[in-house]
Amino acid sequence: MKLDINFVRKQFPAFAEPSLQQQVMFENAGGSYVSRQTIDLMNGYYQRCKVQPYHLHAPAQEAGAQMDASYHGLAPYLNVTPQEIYFGPSTSQNTYVLANAVLGFLQAGDEIIVTNQDHEANSGVWRKLQAHGIVVREWAVEGETGSLCLSKLQALLSDKTKLLVFPHCSNILGEINPVQEICQLARQAGVKTVVDGVSYAGHGLPDVAALGADVYLLSLYKVYGPHQGLMVVRSAMAALLTNQGHYFNHGAREKRLSPAGPDHAQIAAAKGVSQYFDALYQHHFDDDVGDRGAIYQAQAVRNLLHQAEQTTLAKLLSYLHQHTKVRIIGPTEPSNRAPTISILPQRQSPQKLVQDLGGMGIMAGSGHFYSARLLDALGIDLDTGVSRFSMVHYNTLDDVDRLIEGLDQLL
Repeated sequence: MKLDINFVRKQFPAFAEPSLQQQVMFENAGGSYVSRQTIDLMNGYYQRCKVQPYHLHAPAQEAGAQMDASYHGLAPYLNVTPQEIYFGPSTSQNTYVLANAVLGFLQAGDEIIVTNQDHEANSGVWRKLQAHGIVVREWAVEGETGSLCLSKLQALLSDKTKLLVFPHCSNILGEINPVQEICQLARQAGVKTVVDGVSYAGHGLPDVAALGADVYLLSLYKVYGPHQGLMVVRSAMAALLTNQGHYFNHGAREKRLSPAGPDHAQIAAAKGVSQYFDALYQHHFDDDVGDRGAIYQAQAVRNLLHQAEQTTLAKLLSYLHQHTKVRIIGPTEPSNRAPTISILPQRQSPQKLVQDLGGMGIMAGSGHFYSARLLDALGIDLDTGVSRFSMVHYNTLDDVDRLIEGLDQLL
């Protein structure tokens, strides 16, 4: 089934916004456009029930019901229970809270493994646990490629290892790590896993149960939704974590890992992500899910997104790979990578290239993108960083052609 790009773009008000008509979006890894379903839910919440939810009057009951619907709407697309979903203001804030909560089962002398491929959100907070006597081991990337080697991980695992944190996909390399295999190795060693899926989830919410992660992190504003972080914390893992909310809320599951309290409207609007995916399925498939269930529907949507992205990814990668004036950072083939492509231009700085593209109406990004440790390992100057072009399923071949035309002029 081929993705109907016209239908897709009608779901995003940004594509009908007059001020954006001459712009093309290649900075989706920094934050995607928002679906109309999300915007409608956000507006509706503020208009009808901007009150404290769950109180015993009608607007509060509606507010609570809208928030509850987000847990139930997103759970099938992640193949977890609604009770295993936790919202927070951002993934950086969520990992900060998690790093405090794990002290409920870690003791001085225990070991955790971190990588230098991660966004700093899933690296720095764990390294700070050294102040509590936790021993931090680094699973270092390969210096030439930036990839993570499984044999190096196996050498780090020991009977003292209690926690492994790593990314599903690098926001610089675009390379997709073998999460299922890594989590299985960790589980066999009795090690819990925290997977940063922020750079992956916008390309299709993953089947977390199949991956085997104990904690899976993502940011909804990179998945066509509101500016909220989402954590999947499997029930067995949640039982090990200490309450980070007010002491009298220790029994309120949704508040145990949210010390600042929930953002009611944004949580309610998170249902828009699942509504958008529902709309994709209903438009492209004329059959009812029936007995095949929500897992079948979720996988069908993932396949739609993946197939659409592979087309644009292959074209842009092919152009950049043959160009003599750029260096691609990460895999040069479209297999096993997300459509997030970082380059080093040879004739100008990454910032200058992106600035000049911006003058042509082509929105891209430059810098280290909070993956400073990775760029340092690759020998790339943090002050200049890389130029990055990141696509999702609503990008078209025409978008890629326009980017290529711009690069031809500037490189």
